[in-house]
Amino acid sequence: MSGVRKGLAKVEFALRWDPSPTGTPANDLDIVAAVFGAADLHGTPVQLVHFGSRSPDGTITLNRDSHTGQGFGFDEVMTIELDRIASGSSRVVVGVVIQNAEGGVEGRAKTFADIDGTGFRIREGHTDLAEGDFAVVPSATAATVAEFTRDASGAWSFDLRLHGFEGDPEVFARTMGALR
Repeated sequence: MSGVRKGLAKVEFALRWDPSPTGTPANDLDIVAAVFGAADLHGTPVQLVHFGSRSPDGTITLNRDSHTGQGFGFDEVMTIELDRIASGSSRVVVGVVIQNAEGGVEGRAKTFADIDGTGFRIREGHTDLAEGDFAVVPSATAATVAEFTRDASGAWSFDLRLHGFEGDPEVFARTMGALR
């Protein structure tokens, strides 16, 4: 079928990390997804999905949530059904936030450098689109990881966008889609 571009349909974002050492505050990382309308691709998200918040239309689902990183494999998994997202939305940014970052070392906020075994995987079906860790943003308390964009034909594409953020998780959630 020449001339027809399929694009991405349903992707999975998976996150892993190791539990904190015994006697120290738990490592709690969360996946955050922000959906942006075509009229404001870098401004205020039309949807913000994370632990305790869900996508009103059911297109973004947090399938697994961990507060400690205990378990085998990936500790949190989010499914994003790009092919079902409303036509007025043209961009989805996915990031990771360290919750309770104030439980860091020597009175400073906990950063990715303080958490062992961090990693992510982005896949569609059985095809891995990207896999990595947070070694390039060691001083960050949050990071954007992936950007999905819809083109004029309606097809979705993916770009790896690993950018660190140092600050409050609430501010990160509101600004994670800003131009960089």
